[in-house]
Amino acid sequence: MAFFRQVVIAYKGDDRRSEAEARRCAALFSEVGCQVLSAPSGPEHNPYPFFVTETGGAIDLALVLGGDGSTLAAARHLSCLDVPILAVNVGGHLGFLTQRSEVLQGRYWERLLAGDFQIEERLMLQSSLLGPPPLPEHQPFYCLNEFCLKPSNAVRLSTIILEVAIGGEVVDQVHGDGLLISTPTGSTSYTVAANGPIIAPSLDAITLTPICPLSLSSRPVVLPGDAVIEVTPVQDYDNGIRLWSDGSFSAPVDLCRPVRIQAARHRARLVILEERHSYFRTLREKLQWAGTRITADPTVCETPEIKSG
Repeated sequence: MAFFRQVVIAYKGDDRRSEAEARRCAALFSEVGCQVLSAPSGPEHNPYPFFVTETGGAIDLALVLGGDGSTLAAARHLSCLDVPILAVNVGGHLGFLTQRSEVLQGRYWERLLAGDFQIEERLMLQSSLLGPPPLPEHQPFYCLNEFCLKPSNAVRLSTIILEVAIGGEVVDQVHGDGLLISTPTGSTSYTVAANGPIIAPSLDAITLTPICPLSLSSRPVVLPGDAVIEVTPVQDYDNGIRLWSDGSFSAPVDLCRPVRIQAARHRARLVILEERHSYFRTLREKLQWAGTRITADPTVCETPEIKSG
């Protein structure tokens, strides 16, 4: 009897290698009795409403073939159903969240079919716009990396002022290009590019990082995972503030309308098949930290022999 009954496979719609790998994996799952649904994902394709409708939400595994962007989309749509996500870098980029394509072959594949894997849970955030109607229909919004509030203007670089309250207490007004509210997972994405801290994903923490603040007093702040944050635009000359979730558009935000952001009730559940899986090894490889660029001369680093007597 197969460990999984219902499997969905999302592959990059613009990548032939990803599509071919999806067909191969679908055939292998079918051979052991799994029901399989497969569909493309990407900016022009969102397979997850189709997957959820067809399965009634009873999904035992989501195999995501692509890069980090594909993984983020899967987490936003499937985390509320507690679906385990196996993210494999086939045709994708970066790979902070994905595993190598070798996990779809040999002993790794056998372990997957037998249910011999680990689940790594990652904190997710949710956001909702508050205030009088009209409000967006599909609230709350979810993210695995970060929410971003920033202005959008096609003809000039505009700035905004955002009032930030934590637990009902106003703590700052951020004047600049916007604000990032991120998870530890998202600390290696847009947040680190904005000079925010890198935070180990095992921590329950939420980071507020101003984007190019005009005041040097506005600094990144790390909050406990149970913090409730409200961000309210108090100045927006162009009436063009947007809320973004993992780089995808969520909703326009009007002046003086608060956006409440907090930890989501459900977490992303990432399937780990790699042996000796290490978050810090991933950082060393992707960020080219020390130890990955220079190899020490072993004769210099030898431990001197201690002679007795």
